[in-house]
Amino acid sequence: MLDDAYGNLVGTMSVEARDAYNLGVSRFLGAELGVSDAFQTALRADEGFALAHVGLARDMQLRGQPERVRTSLGQARALALGLGERERSHINASALLLEGKAAAARVAVYEHVESWPADVMIAQMCTSVFGLIGFSGLPGREAEQLAFITRLSPHYGDNWWFRTQLAFAQLEVGQLDEAQANIEVAMVANPRSAHTAHIRAHLYYENMEDDEGLTYLSNWCKNYDPSAALYNHISWHVGLWSLEAGDLDRMWQVLDINISPDRSQGPPLNVLTDTAALLFRAELSGVEVPVERWKKLSAYALKRFPKPGLGFADLHAAIAHARSGNRDALEVIIDCADGPVSDLTNRLALGYRYMEDENWAKAGEQFCEAMHDHARIGGSNAQRDLIDLSFAACLVRDGRRQEARTILSITRPRAITKNLVAGL
Repeated sequence: MLDDAYGNLVGTMSVEARDAYNLGVSRFLGAELGVSDAFQTALRADEGFALAHVGLARDMQLRGQPERVRTSLGQARALALGLGERERSHINASALLLEGKAAAARVAVYEHVESWPADVMIAQMCTSVFGLIGFSGLPGREAEQLAFITRLSPHYGDNWWFRTQLAFAQLEVGQLDEAQANIEVAMVANPRSAHTAHIRAHLYYENMEDDEGLTYLSNWCKNYDPSAALYNHISWHVGLWSLEAGDLDRMWQVLDINISPDRSQGPPLNVLTDTAALLFRAELSGVEVPVERWKKLSAYALKRFPKPGLGFADLHAAIAHARSGNRDALEVIIDCADGPVSDLTNRLALGYRYMEDENWAKAGEQFCEAMHDHARIGGSNAQRDLIDLSFAACLVRDGRRQEARTILSITRPRAITKNLVAGL
């Protein structure tokens, strides 16, 4: 038996397969190009390497290819009987994730890392704002995420992936100095990691160092392939900073080439949420957005997320449906909200319906009720600024400008500094 890069025994005797698997894991963790290529290389060397099948399934899920997910997962399961306890547990936890059984998967991850904390592909499932903790819908997700990753510290040390995830968890609870120190360690260890560059961008955002952030990401992206998993979301940061700087030509260019459903090669969740967020934040700041853009995005949302259930996707789909005039689709989200944050999904979707009706007081009430715990919807602080800004816009349009300024000065003061809401 051979060890993987994190010291875990793996079910292959092929050094070539093991090395290719290690490369696939590293690329997956860093959102680098060539994840599937590496796992497929491992399988060509050893078609019975179950965890390589799992790794391939994980990447296919990210890419929105459910048939390939089912095929690869089925192959892994067929091989599970001949494996040791860790690999069987690895396959089980991964299967729960891939089959959409998020609550059970979260429990399985916690149980797994008690015995095998250095099994990085399983630990990863509960990290980042898009992970099983991030999308759990539970209050206190930020604190839980920080606690989860902190407990892993003895097993990872200065590992670049660990330091990146620790930095993100610290950033989301306001520990910016600590996050800065950790992200610098990670960048030195693996400058190719898109996740690490991404978290550094969030630090620039939270510190309101927008010019520095825009310059940094623009330069970093020169060596990042547009077909890589995180390219469209990193482009969202570039587009957002371009909007705030008043460079609308660049914002539209970035949106059209790197983010929108027409061109982006990113994961469907990112394509929907990043496009909707940038377009709506542009509108809130006073930029006119053609309704045809919203109609295209509404159609994309219906194709990729036809049934409510993932609150973060539903939030952005509701905005697209509302702005496109697709009232029927919007009402489905309102009436059939599902999943662990269905209460929030319903309230926020109602808020966007009332905005379309120009009932600013009613819309504001919905956003106000969501303000105290909208972290449960998922995503980062930067992404959920959309909700704060929506609330502020309603207050401004209802003649309550000073109230809007007072609230934002407490919750997200950059919104005032950067003039993110027209009339604020």
